[in-house]
Amino acid sequence: MSLLNIGMSGLAASQSSLATTGNNIANVDTAGYSRQQTVQGTNASQQYGSVFIGTGTTLADVRRVYNSYLDAQLRTATSLNSESTSYSAQATPLDATLSDTNTGLTGVLQKFFTSMQGVSTSATDDTSRQSVLTGSQALTSRFNSIAKQLNDQNTTLNGSLSDMATQVNKLATTIATLNQRISEVSSGGGQPNDLLDNRNEAVRQLSDMVGAQVVERGSNYDVYVGSGQPLVVGNTTNTLETVPSKDDPSRMALQMNRGSSTIDITSVVSGGQIGGLLSYRKEVLDPSLNELGRVALVVADQVNRQQAQGIDKNGDFGAAIFNNINSAALISQRSIAKAGNSSGSGNLDVTIQDTGKLTSRDYQVTFSSATDYSVKRSDGTDMGAFSTTTTPPPVIDGFTLALNGGALSAGDSFKVTPTRGAATSIQTVLTDPKKIAAAAPLTGVTSANNTGTYTQPTLTSTINIYNPASQAEMQTALKYSTPVKMVFGAASGGSQSYNLVDAKGNSMGTGNIVPGQSNTVNLNVNMVDANGNAVMDNSVVPPVQKTFTVQTTVGGTPATNESFTISLTGAASSDNRNAQALVALQTKQTVDTGSASKGISLTDAYNTLVTNVGAKAAQGKSDSTATTAILTQAKGARDSVSGVDLDEETGNLVKYQQYYTASSQIIKAAQETFSTLINSL
Repeated sequence: MSLLNIGMSGLAASQSSLATTGNNIANVDTAGYSRQQTVQGTNASQQYGSVFIGTGTTLADVRRVYNSYLDAQLRTATSLNSESTSYSAQATPLDATLSDTNTGLTGVLQKFFTSMQGVSTSATDDTSRQSVLTGSQALTSRFNSIAKQLNDQNTTLNGSLSDMATQVNKLATTIATLNQRISEVSSGGGQPNDLLDNRNEAVRQLSDMVGAQVVERGSNYDVYVGSGQPLVVGNTTNTLETVPSKDDPSRMALQMNRGSSTIDITSVVSGGQIGGLLSYRKEVLDPSLNELGRVALVVADQVNRQQAQGIDKNGDFGAAIFNNINSAALISQRSIAKAGNSSGSGNLDVTIQDTGKLTSRDYQVTFSSATDYSVKRSDGTDMGAFSTTTTPPPVIDGFTLALNGGALSAGDSFKVTPTRGAATSIQTVLTDPKKIAAAAPLTGVTSANNTGTYTQPTLTSTINIYNPASQAEMQTALKYSTPVKMVFGAASGGSQSYNLVDAKGNSMGTGNIVPGQSNTVNLNVNMVDANGNAVMDNSVVPPVQKTFTVQTTVGGTPATNESFTISLTGAASSDNRNAQALVALQTKQTVDTGSASKGISLTDAYNTLVTNVGAKAAQGKSDSTATTAILTQAKGARDSVSGVDLDEETGNLVKYQQYYTASSQIIKAAQETFSTLINSL
């Protein structure tokens, strides 16, 4: 090996080092780029006698500075940060909406009951009555607007899932293509540094979309998502798809399409932006819609029920302020037949029986035969086995189920959402302020010069607003079965009798009080229809006349033949007892009455929703902050090994320039030596 060849090898090596350094500098801002280093080796020495003389250098490798452990850490941190940031970005604005006075429910709910308090204070004032209708319209409008925002979020979320699935598939194709190219190059013994970097960056970007597990197999990266569903295997890919959920078409589901089969992976996907959106939907969006709907149902139900117990300014029984929560349209919208149910099968009607017992959960109903079914709550609670043939149908957490349509078969399944749509559907239907039922239905009047004391009578029998026939029967009976009169006998031996008589003077029953004490008396009044005919209960044998119950408290010592007459309250009454009962609904325990706490008020129920969403939003923000710090650390750790340091590369550039110059001097020395040799001849 001549001196010239040694110099030439140095030139070649230094030129390669200069090119590698320049490439590092040029890619300082290239995402995923790993800096490269040249690795030189010595050429084989030549033996001259007993000594060996070197023959120069050779370029052994251009090494990629890379640590697979740090790269895996970066992928994990990227996935976690994207998940928490995506979650927080959804939860934070919802928290602001629910908690803000101008957009939340607290303010308008308070104003509604404040306006009802105005009617209680002045039952005959039409302005106060109109304020109730204005307040109810504002309340239902706010329910509707919050529900719309939540439903709009779901629509946006569906679109985002679809877009992200498309991006995942593009990245999967890129990874598979790079696997193929890397395998081809690697089979020849080379290491394609740039291709390896490109693949790692594609996998990192995939981790930003969805949590992914990477398994290195030879020169390939196999990528799995969910609970091990393969997305990329070598140079082949499966497709991540978004499709309407079989249980609930309004929610997009994720499925892995393997070509010959598909599998729903929605419940097992986590990490990345997709995982954040799915977690938000499951933990915040759907529970918020359900809880908001539950509050709306309780408001409409309790106010309408109490309205029906009172008398309006026209002297009629109170009409509903809000729409009927058990209309034919609404009961049919509370269940969703699973895609793939038997052909011709019907749907389930979901009727609300007791709003206080409702939960904010969804339910899965699965039929084991044409009539037998089991119910499981979304929190995993098994509610038991039931049958559609049971009469009356069993009440499950405040609602009943009934088949509507064609017969069902074993395996048919339904998702039941008793409360989800209620905040969207609630409306104010009362338009006439005179129909606010401020007065109680019954009024008591004592005879002249009475010596006893009496509280105003209270109707303890309930008017069922969801059974039109029963409601009409009770209201008719209250109108035509009154007035009734308590007539007292003489006090004797620490007891005093009374006789309850109807308008015709016929006795309906007798009883006794203790004179001088407070006596709570329950009076059973025989029911008659508009023609004065007895209303009979034919469900028993022999049939008996139906009654309604009135309660009053008698004090003092009524005089002999003293009477207390109970009549239907008339028009334009200043009585405000029913208005007071309506006001009391604000603080009455009407929500979640089936729980161990025995219920909470409407205000507390909404405040609990605000608190829960606020806690989720705060946790999301905290997680986002924490994972951002972790991601920064992971990037720093990766860049400390694989990143390009411009100061270091500038130093290398100077070093390799000097190396190149020195190598050229070797060649020059070889040329001069050769020239000297030629000239000496």
